[in-house]
Amino acid sequence: MKITKTLAAALAAGLIFSACQTEVEEPNFGEVDGFTLEALAEAGFNTTEVVKVENGYIVEKDIFMTDNDIANLAQGDHISGEHYSTTNLVTGTPRTITVRTSISSFNAALDEAIARYNAESMTLTFQKVSSGADINIVASPWYYRFFGILGSAGFPTAGGDPFNQIQMTTSYYSGAPTNGIATVIAHEMGHCIGFRHTDYADRSYSCGGATDNEGDGGVGAVYIPGTPTGPSANSWMLACGSPTGDRPFTSEDVTALTTLY
Repeated sequence: MKITKTLAAALAAGLIFSACQTEVEEPNFGEVDGFTLEALAEAGFNTTEVVKVENGYIVEKDIFMTDNDIANLAQGDHISGEHYSTTNLVTGTPRTITVRTSISSFNAALDEAIARYNAESMTLTFQKVSSGADINIVASPWYYRFFGILGSAGFPTAGGDPFNQIQMTTSYYSGAPTNGIATVIAHEMGHCIGFRHTDYADRSYSCGGATDNEGDGGVGAVYIPGTPTGPSANSWMLACGSPTGDRPFTSEDVTALTTLY
């Protein structure tokens, strides 16, 4: 999930001050090569803000992908609606997915995020554990803040397992309400089980700025039947948000969740 532009400006001002005091330099892992950008574009992903990080890339501000993930993107069908899934989904349902957080201050928010999913009639249920989890919530590398990244996660594996890690940029959440943090965690959990952003056709709906179409028929973005064909207001899977914004599931979100699972 990406922070909204207004909030980003305010946070960036504070970051510049802090960086000047500590003499921290912006990290540089090199340029994203043209072959990678072409593969992402053909898959329907936005390529204007791809960030190269250790061991992979951050795409669309909160989706982690390795070179292997990008190479193995499978061709999908034309899409024309607002709720989307990846071509890989969690299999073996009904299934319980275990989640843990190594960030003690996030325990209440994780409880809330899990409760939101488990309140729906899904073939997936979530359970918090203290070790051996399917999905681990950890602190992101310090440099994620330079790029305005609230959190990141990946998509399910080709073998049908959820993505195994959510990284949260903890410096953004000091003083944030539990429900705001829970919304970001639930959003990243959504990616882990195969959901893409609901404002896929135009990220400016939640992010502001100029029209920003992520592509309409590429690989790895499959329209979920029964969901809106216009903007899905207040969806938990909107591309941009803030650490303080609470977005519990809307009725359209519930349709998307129960259609897939």
